[in-house]
Amino acid sequence: MNDHVNSDTTTSRKILRPRRLALLGTVAALGVAVLAASPGSSPLALNSFIAPAQAAESAATPPGFGDLVSKVKPAVISVRVRIDQDNDKSAMLQQNRMDQDEDSPFDQFSRQFGFRGQGGMNGMPRQRHQMVTGEGSGFFISADGYAVTNNHVVDHAASVQVTMDDGTSYTAKVVGTDPKTDLALIKVDGKRDFPYVKFSDQKPRIGDWVVAVGNPFGLGGTVTAGIVSASGRDIGNGPYDDYIQIDAPINKGNSGGPAFDMNGNVIGVNTAIFSPSGGSVGIGFDIPASTAKLVVAQLKDKGAVTRGWLGVQVQPVTAEIADSLGLKEARGAIVDNPQDGSPAAKAGIEAGDVITAVNGTAIKDSRDLARTIATLAPGSSVKLDVYRNGGTKTLTLALGELPNERQARANGGADEGNGQPTAGTPRLGLGLAPAGEVQGAGQKGVVVTEVDPQGPAAQRGIQTGDVILNVGGKAVANVGDVRSELAQAKSSGKRSVLLQVKSAEATRFVAVPLA
Repeated sequence: MNDHVNSDTTTSRKILRPRRLALLGTVAALGVAVLAASPGSSPLALNSFIAPAQAAESAATPPGFGDLVSKVKPAVISVRVRIDQDNDKSAMLQQNRMDQDEDSPFDQFSRQFGFRGQGGMNGMPRQRHQMVTGEGSGFFISADGYAVTNNHVVDHAASVQVTMDDGTSYTAKVVGTDPKTDLALIKVDGKRDFPYVKFSDQKPRIGDWVVAVGNPFGLGGTVTAGIVSASGRDIGNGPYDDYIQIDAPINKGNSGGPAFDMNGNVIGVNTAIFSPSGGSVGIGFDIPASTAKLVVAQLKDKGAVTRGWLGVQVQPVTAEIADSLGLKEARGAIVDNPQDGSPAAKAGIEAGDVITAVNGTAIKDSRDLARTIATLAPGSSVKLDVYRNGGTKTLTLALGELPNERQARANGGADEGNGQPTAGTPRLGLGLAPAGEVQGAGQKGVVVTEVDPQGPAAQRGIQTGDVILNVGGKAVANVGDVRSELAQAKSSGKRSVLLQVKSAEATRFVAVPLA
């Protein structure tokens, strides 16, 4: 038996009205200063006094958004989906289950899909093969019915229905999705005169006005306004996070809706909020228009997104790493390990190289490198500026294609390790042994056998079982080699030393302060 449970509560919602409304600013709005003219005073002088004040007040009053809203609101749609309750691959259902878990790491960054609940009717346990309903937002980008929304809104949906601002509903099909940026392209067939909006070609400035339109809590056509609060936000959602932060209130159901500038162009796609309480607290996150344009174009042409692939595991260059390498600034991405057979390995990229620029554009950190490479097409020829052994060189290579199953990631650092106190190497707080003497550790480097939890190495995440391959850029094979390189680094005036460390998960570089 296939039961259908529509858990949309909009038709039975209670509207709670406050008993008292606080009217703010009444006195300020009605208060008028009356100036008595002294005998012989000139009316012109009085007018000259009042006019600048009125002009200043008028200039300080922000313009309304009515004209803008009337122009763009018809292009914004409500997106309603039906999902099989047992579809564990659905991003919407997975996120809702995590949102209901108080210990979920997603409590703060909660996805906004307007999900309408999982339980059965009247609190009864749900039956198998039920269908649940979720809601989000979207917007038309062409007159022939292409529309943008979030991937998590339509992910694994059995059906998609869109409703326009005038109440007209249509069935839509999913053209393609991109989970890495949380974008999706849907299509409504049968008409060629849909109202639509365009993506902005300009990056918004912090402080610019922004107007968000969407379907919060299934209410439909809701408009909120605020400013651009910040840019370049990384909320830990994926390898290409580069969100615009806005303070225009967005809530559950706003996902996939547009945020507009004052020219009526889309500057971003609403996708997440910071919400300890579950509702808007004035911190929302938008996928930038620049990202959305590139992704949507590929989804329209191919139904999927292909990205350039360099084939390196990287991490940010911290101040300590920069100091240990002799770099003037803590910028760029340091290569932990080039993958065998990758374009980077073929071009001669080595562990310890710092990639400082791509095609002449400076690279800020490892995440910036991942985003930059991802925007380039597979097969593209790129020039990488690489810092190595105190000098800079330029390498040219052809990018590969990022495999679908490969998780592109920019390693942000290791977890803090635990271990037992030891009287090992004094400067690092480690007990070491040649790798060849420890079963399963290989033949290169030295194995960490003990870690002082109060030592500088432990504070940088080095753990028992890690293998130190080189110190200060020199390969090490025994404890003597390590001590020699530490002494050399200290005599050179360095405040930290760079270690190449291999663990069970990956190979990485760690800058450890010299005690």
